[in-house]
Amino acid sequence: MKTMKRLAVGGAALGAATLMLTGIASAQDAVTTSAAPDPLVLFSQNTNLLWIIVGASLVMFMQAGFAMLETGFVRAKNAAHTMAMNIAVFATGATAFFIVGYGLMFGGYSANVPGFDWGYDHALGGALLGSGHWVFLWQGGWALTGGKFAASGAVAGYFLYMLAFMDTAATIPTGSMAERWKFKSFVLWGLFCGAIYYPLFGAWTWGGGWLSQLGNSLKLGNGYVDFAGSGVVHGVGGVAALTGALVIGPRIGKYGKDGKARGIPGHSIAMAGAGTLILFFGWFGFNAASTLQIADGQFAVVAANTAIAAALGGMTGMFWVWKRTGKPDPAMIMNGLLAGLVAITAPCAFVDPWAAAVIGLIAGIIVVEVVFFVDQKVKIDDPVGAIGVHFANGIWGVLALGIFANGRYGVDALGAGLGWNGTTTHLDSAGAATGVTGVLYGGSGWGQLAAQAIGVLVIVVVMGGISWSFFKLSQKIFKGGIRSDAADEIAGLDLPEMGVLAYPDFSGTHEGLGASVE
Repeated sequence: MKTMKRLAVGGAALGAATLMLTGIASAQDAVTTSAAPDPLVLFSQNTNLLWIIVGASLVMFMQAGFAMLETGFVRAKNAAHTMAMNIAVFATGATAFFIVGYGLMFGGYSANVPGFDWGYDHALGGALLGSGHWVFLWQGGWALTGGKFAASGAVAGYFLYMLAFMDTAATIPTGSMAERWKFKSFVLWGLFCGAIYYPLFGAWTWGGGWLSQLGNSLKLGNGYVDFAGSGVVHGVGGVAALTGALVIGPRIGKYGKDGKARGIPGHSIAMAGAGTLILFFGWFGFNAASTLQIADGQFAVVAANTAIAAALGGMTGMFWVWKRTGKPDPAMIMNGLLAGLVAITAPCAFVDPWAAAVIGLIAGIIVVEVVFFVDQKVKIDDPVGAIGVHFANGIWGVLALGIFANGRYGVDALGAGLGWNGTTTHLDSAGAATGVTGVLYGGSGWGQLAAQAIGVLVIVVVMGGISWSFFKLSQKIFKGGIRSDAADEIAGLDLPEMGVLAYPDFSGTHEGLGASVE
């Protein structure tokens, strides 16, 4: 998404973007010679920077959506605990990402955003396990330090946008592990995710690393492509939700002696619904602002595709669960809508609206089936459906790009011979350059799908292995493991873990806020 791709497609934007790119030399001269910069170039740069900040703000607001969704899906006796996790995960994850993670992900502000020659015109170090050398250790990157541009507007704005994405990935396991995750163990997760776990896969994809370069190294399409994070954010966070729920085990009373799953309803479906709508709203910053340039009119296509996939995901989820259970379960309507959003996040810039509809439609079916399979067949307790929404549909979104990408976006309009991820431009049968292309459109489609499949394999095996190892190691570190004491879990985690009740007016006693479901 954010770095190497900009080398190739910055010239695709019209109007102000063209002005911005043609003015790079004069603006760079201004940095080195103290000459007055071209005011039109500066206006274009700052307008794009504003676009990034607006997008980051929308993505940050998604945290409120996650907090309300997850809190609504848990019992009242755990509401304060779940809400606290959703707030604290930003504090811990963002701190770790600021001090360590951002430098790991981008090799010391090594992004390359066209036109931002006052901070992002060239890479100071190669990305982790990417081409070149990983030299952030002496070129800066720790806590946004190093070099005269380290705290410039371009660097700070891009950091903020990436920080918001990290926060989304970090918060996903708080849903699948809710109502039994020991708070001090959760705090360690936030630090680990922000410092190492999320930045690692991010460096391989958006930091110019080896996955993004599969088009050059193995001639597989344009390398692994993920426009706004179906894999980087949702797949990576979702596989941690899966491994975390597997390690921590089901809630007390979730499964009877006969092994059958029991329903444990959340205390506020209305709160969860409001959280879903907030997430939907914030997602437009997640996807559309990932163009990084407001003059790149493709953001309108991205926004429309986002809404279309969400609509089809929500509708299909509703009808599919209705068919399965006889009721249009509100929780599944919400998760169907979110599943459509997750699935369209990777291919949103590369597909036609009809394809966005198909992607969302399939996502709505996937989430219902995965939720039932995980809950009833493999007996992994996931109170909010995070595994079905984020893990399963993150994978679907990554693969969908390799199927439906139409080849029209991701072409270097300046004729430099480079496509997405700095890959050599592919040509169609008429000799015209093509962008990111899926199997339905021929050309390099099968290679692109192979690159996407490799990305999925890395998410499942490598990131799944790392997250599983983290949770198993945490079991050893903390006395009693990562799970809250059984007595506290039965009574509710609000008082024992947090010292406060979410709803004190309903009961003056701890026990009154939730009996065991046994």
